[in-house]
Amino acid sequence: MIRKTVPLFGLLLALQGTTGLAQELPVRDPALLEADCVIPAKAGGGFALTCALARDALQAVRPTRPALKQRFLPGGIGAVAFDRVAKGELGGASTLVAFSSGSLLNMAQGRFGPHPPSAMKPIAVLGTDYGVIAVAKDSPYKQLSDLIQALKQPSSRVVFGAGGTIGSQDWVKAALLVRAAGGEHRALRFVSFEGGGDALSALQGRHIDVFPGDAAEALKAIQAGVSLRFLAVLSAQRLGGALEGVPTAREQGVDVVWPTVRGVYVSANTPDAVSDAWSKAFREAMEAPGYAPMLSQHGLYPLAMTGSGLKTYVEQQLSQYGTLAAELGLRRWAP
Repeated sequence: MIRKTVPLFGLLLALQGTTGLAQELPVRDPALLEADCVIPAKAGGGFALTCALARDALQAVRPTRPALKQRFLPGGIGAVAFDRVAKGELGGASTLVAFSSGSLLNMAQGRFGPHPPSAMKPIAVLGTDYGVIAVAKDSPYKQLSDLIQALKQPSSRVVFGAGGTIGSQDWVKAALLVRAAGGEHRALRFVSFEGGGDALSALQGRHIDVFPGDAAEALKAIQAGVSLRFLAVLSAQRLGGALEGVPTAREQGVDVVWPTVRGVYVSANTPDAVSDAWSKAFREAMEAPGYAPMLSQHGLYPLAMTGSGLKTYVEQQLSQYGTLAAELGLRRWAP
């Protein structure tokens, strides 16, 4: 007789509602099972940082669970991963995918393929990062005003470089900076990379002049030996920690503020019981006493969201990013 093998998690879900057995077995909670965190870019960027934080945070409150595996799936700074999730080729109870404000900006423009944002279900925002304007240590730009003056020149040769392409989050930061200098943002010179790590390596090699990226990935690069100078942080107020003393763009007369949330999502096809269990696990992790220093260690700042509050936030951001994209004349790709 041939026996058909049923996956344990699927069996427990099938039992739920017919008996009390599934409710008595803690293994039905996906946050206790072996799982992956998909990093939709190359190493060295913010998505890798997000998955590392997710792994460490869960491990701290559930030390007996298998460590969250880190899985790289680069392509379009999240586009390939989102497309596979939307098509049902990637996902399930044991698959989380890292996202950021940049992901939401791309979704608002329809740049993640012919799929609506509703193809994913946000689980948690683990913290927030902030944009930075950084240059090499020996750059002629000593402060933000030097860069602004260079951008005012009609024949400006300033080359920006970061993760993503035209219309991506880092490109928008550069565009806002050029526009603040009175220049034409559509003409800015921008080199695209598959993640912040590659862009920072290019800055170190003097292949680009300015990195309009995020604080956490830049600080991680400094720890790895990359020499940088921060011209500004794109926060409303000065930040503490390793960026203490770095002035904001706003206080230097350039009104550009760009926070970058970092979180994880699952496929929209994931049952509510499963996604709720993941949200609960991360909520417990973020409320744990040791989470604040862990957040700081990863270069992020406090911002915790799960559940309906996160859903509302994502909807609002998608609307705001859609408006900003229209203002910048970016093409809207219909899903």
